[in-house]
Amino acid sequence: MNNNDNYIRFENITKAFAGQRAVNDVSFGIRKGEIHAIMGENGAGKSTLLNLLHGVHQPSNGCIYIDGKMTKFHNIHDGIVAGICKIHQEINVVSELSVMQNLMLGSELSRYGFVKKKEMIKETNEILRRLKCNFSSMDKIGPLSAGHKQMIQIARALRTNAKIISFDEPTASLSNNEVDILFEIMRDLNNQGITILYISHKLDEVLKICDRATILRDGKYINTYEIKNTSKEELIKSMVGRDVSMFAKRTKPSRVRQDKTVLKVENLCGETFKNISFDLKQSEILGFFGLVGAQRTEVMRTIFGADKKFDGKIYRKNELINNKTPNEAIKNGIAFVSENRKEEGYIKEFSNSNNIALASLSKYMERGMVSRKLKNENSINQGSYVGLYPNDPEFYTNNLSGGNAQKVILAKWLSTDADIIILDEPTKGIDVGAKTEIYKLMEEILENGKSIILVSSELTEVMGMSDKIIVMNEGKMVGELDKSDFSEKDILSDALGGN
Repeated sequence: MNNNDNYIRFENITKAFAGQRAVNDVSFGIRKGEIHAIMGENGAGKSTLLNLLHGVHQPSNGCIYIDGKMTKFHNIHDGIVAGICKIHQEINVVSELSVMQNLMLGSELSRYGFVKKKEMIKETNEILRRLKCNFSSMDKIGPLSAGHKQMIQIARALRTNAKIISFDEPTASLSNNEVDILFEIMRDLNNQGITILYISHKLDEVLKICDRATILRDGKYINTYEIKNTSKEELIKSMVGRDVSMFAKRTKPSRVRQDKTVLKVENLCGETFKNISFDLKQSEILGFFGLVGAQRTEVMRTIFGADKKFDGKIYRKNELINNKTPNEAIKNGIAFVSENRKEEGYIKEFSNSNNIALASLSKYMERGMVSRKLKNENSINQGSYVGLYPNDPEFYTNNLSGGNAQKVILAKWLSTDADIIILDEPTKGIDVGAKTEIYKLMEEILENGKSIILVSSELTEVMGMSDKIIVMNEGKMVGELDKSDFSEKDILSDALGGN
């Protein structure tokens, strides 16, 4: 290997948790001043490897070298002092404080016990100018967009004179425009000699912004690729060990029952949308597509009773219903898989069994008490149906990979026997292998006579899986297409507020 590849060097790195090897004998190098992707399916060991680099954990075996010197970080602070910073997927800011206060939090400039506010404002504004931010040091954090808050995290890294910055799924909450701005900043940092490590499941992003990509699979090193000399298909094959189409597509013929309407929505109005009308047929996948701000999620939350309905009617099999709460929606056979799975999908302190039983507790009652045995039996049955791994009722859901956590949430709602399943961004933040499993499960749900509303920001996903697509823009329906009329150009034109 070229010496240029050895600015950061992982040598035979192994990390085990409770006997399970999350990283297994990994060795590879990263060049100084490159943008290097770390890729793999959920559970491949990507985040664990970064945590070892940052000092969150220490290796069970092996060594990490930076610029030829072996590192011994006992905690995150040691890593920061050495110039290694991490930009997290979850944006960590205090909304009530100003930009300057967030940036300086814990490391304020002071003299004789007095805070030097003018100097801190000046330093903050200088960093913001360096990042080409269009907000100032004294602006409140609360009203800022996710992209702006992301910039504040990068500003913190620059203030520590970081030489190495890692990004873990940084674009998950950003709009397309904010992603473009982030990439411009990353290139600027790159040009200043800062080495960037980048974790993302979005292959188009990796191909656009990265110089090289290292693939991990089941905790092991597979290969390192020069981006300019590889393809999307080659990267996917290395990640999953098999050929997987990046695009969602149905593998079974559609069997929509056009004579059976299971859900009818008429002129539904909420706080941020109005006059939404559609029919959902039995065994149909009805796709909802739109760009950021289209208000698709808000429509679904209103149908589910999580948000207030201002006007309009909802019919369930020709019967007028009024879901004022999610509990009423569940009784009416409607389930809602939220895109915010960590906060709304499951309880972090609960096991798989308890999380899967959350929405259907009455089914596990014996003599007025919840039966642990019945919950565990249901957990194993539903876990087997959705392909959960490990299918262990006592395993804590929060310790699962993103794809398997999503399967727990699906199992939770399938346990309610609902026959209308609303899936809001069901494959967001999960790897390509887990995506294909979710798509397969969606088709199995249809075969059991249930119906699905699919909300997705991935056009290839919504086109590949849906029988019909409704397009929204700024709270309004602007298009409705049958499968025979699907056109990427037309759908995008509608979503952008075109014809």
